[in-house]
Amino acid sequence: MNTTVGLVGKSLAVAVAIALCGAVGVGQASAADIGRDNKPGAAEHWSAWGGTVGVRWNRELAEDIGLLIGQASGKHAQPSWREHEMFDLRQTGSLEFDVRNSNLHDFIGGSLQARGGYVIESPAGRIDLSDFRLSPRAGDELILDIVGGDGKAWFYIDRLMYELIDGNQRLAVRTMDLRISPDLAERLGHPEVANWAIADMQMTTDVLRQGANPQQPSGGYKWHGTPVPGAGGAVYQADLFMQTFSAQYSRCDGCTGEGGSGRVVFTPSSTLRNNVNNGTQQATIPSDPLGTSNALYAADIPWWQKFTGNHEPYGNDQHPFLIWNLYRLNADGSIDQIGRSGVKHAFLTTNSGCLDHPGTSQVLGRGCSDTYGTGNNDSNSDLGPRSEIIPATNQWGRCGSIYDTNCDGSPNNSGNGNFDQRMITLESQFSGPAHTGATYLFESWYLARQDINIYNSMATKRVTFTRNSSTWSIGGNDQYRLGPAIDRWVDPSAPGANARSVALSSTEGNTKVAVKVTDLGGGQWRYDYAVMNLDFARAKTEGSEPNLRVLSNMGFDSFSVPVGNATITDIRFGDGDVDSTNDWGGAVYNGSVLWATPNKTNPLNWGTMFRFSFVANQAPAENAAELHIAERGSPQTMSANGVLAPVAARPKASFGNNAP
Repeated sequence: MNTTVGLVGKSLAVAVAIALCGAVGVGQASAADIGRDNKPGAAEHWSAWGGTVGVRWNRELAEDIGLLIGQASGKHAQPSWREHEMFDLRQTGSLEFDVRNSNLHDFIGGSLQARGGYVIESPAGRIDLSDFRLSPRAGDELILDIVGGDGKAWFYIDRLMYELIDGNQRLAVRTMDLRISPDLAERLGHPEVANWAIADMQMTTDVLRQGANPQQPSGGYKWHGTPVPGAGGAVYQADLFMQTFSAQYSRCDGCTGEGGSGRVVFTPSSTLRNNVNNGTQQATIPSDPLGTSNALYAADIPWWQKFTGNHEPYGNDQHPFLIWNLYRLNADGSIDQIGRSGVKHAFLTTNSGCLDHPGTSQVLGRGCSDTYGTGNNDSNSDLGPRSEIIPATNQWGRCGSIYDTNCDGSPNNSGNGNFDQRMITLESQFSGPAHTGATYLFESWYLARQDINIYNSMATKRVTFTRNSSTWSIGGNDQYRLGPAIDRWVDPSAPGANARSVALSSTEGNTKVAVKVTDLGGGQWRYDYAVMNLDFARAKTEGSEPNLRVLSNMGFDSFSVPVGNATITDIRFGDGDVDSTNDWGGAVYNGSVLWATPNKTNPLNWGTMFRFSFVANQAPAENAAELHIAERGSPQTMSANGVLAPVAARPKASFGNNAP
């Protein structure tokens, strides 16, 4: 699960180098410019000092591993918008770094020191973080150690996301992960938490010295649908890829261990990459069947932070969204979705590894990558409910949202607590003897407006869970594959004799229906269906962007499978929770098994999977299952043709060429 410090340093060196390149406004790069920071170039010595630094601790995680974070001394009276406790930075020292060929190359010395800080009590002794310093780590170009009063670095910083602002006069680090050092993890008796993110930090510091002025950006943005000059009518198209991700335990409410009833929060660190194509097809994510885009010309993707004004191309503050889910593959062959997050609102891109840099951190360019770390994916001020999003169009209903309750265009406090909008799953859902033989998949998505292929914007990894006295560790984090978890359950390209996968697509979104049939012997077969609503919603709205209000965005309210005269037993339903009061009722009705949500209280909405099962006394044959759309409109139903059922579909009548 955890990345070693050495690997963190290497990946961050690339990310931050290109991030500063974009932040200060360099020109767009061509393919020949890849790796240009390694070319010879005169070092441009920069430095920064003063300003402010903020810390937002994951205090629940700290308590779980025996850290008691004392009252902060010297902090500002008011926290930041993202709930960081804020401290001034002294102007008695500066952070020194080299910029080469307009790229930040490495930290070369110096430090920044806070006015105030913390004293932390732990089983390993007292950790003095009063007047802590941020110091470059020798041998790791872009790792900052947090050095306490005892001169020890018990924590370190990575995953910086930042930009130069105010005419390059200030360096604004919007977020960075504060991680536990391996030495501290060993001393605490929790070696499993080495390199875990335990806080999110931000920093704004004043540029004291600049090297040569960076080149200014040239050219306009290449928005989706914009014609490609000289390409015979071709246009730029948006196609965003999930490059990689990992997952971490964040906190728990009432955890007792294996098979317990505690509510556990798991959070990913997710890295994306924009399509690399510029006239020819190349792999964006090598060695994956979905890793090559059909869009021959990659579009820039808007990344405007919410409440920053109305920008092109949509006249609003359009930005991508993130969600994540957890699935259990049961020993009997069925699948359950046992965890669902809210929506993370993206707010900045570091534009690392770009092939064509847009010159700003508010737009993602061709081939550019970006990572949203564990800390900022766990931020109360950046998470919202899925009910505010029209997923197929990736529009946010800002009016009436938890961030703009009175629709005045000014942000208000979200009201989120540390368990709101998170992916929460019960200990009993992923551990204990009831799930012997089960395996688990973690799924992470990016959603971008006008993305031509949502399947390569999501990915899954196999994960395992281990209880370590007071925390849950996520292991595995392997077998990475683009696409949704339902495709790991039934592979659409090779479903097998007794399995099928059907994709349903419309202007309102995409859905998948998959089925596995198990021969139980004695003339009995069990039918397990999974319905994954990827991004389908029949939305009801008021107003228009930027003042759009989403009144509802429901998906489906019933599911039916034809069974003819088969004898049906053991009808089951699974929505991934342990609340039986919201279960869909299932019964045989008019030659079908029909499941429906009572009074539309628990519809199958976007980003959600439900399971439907029964046992029949007839072998499988091809037929069509039916989904009923919760909101009125046309069409009212959608058919999944080609699934398996215990009765064959009737052949369609043919009237020949003289049919009336």
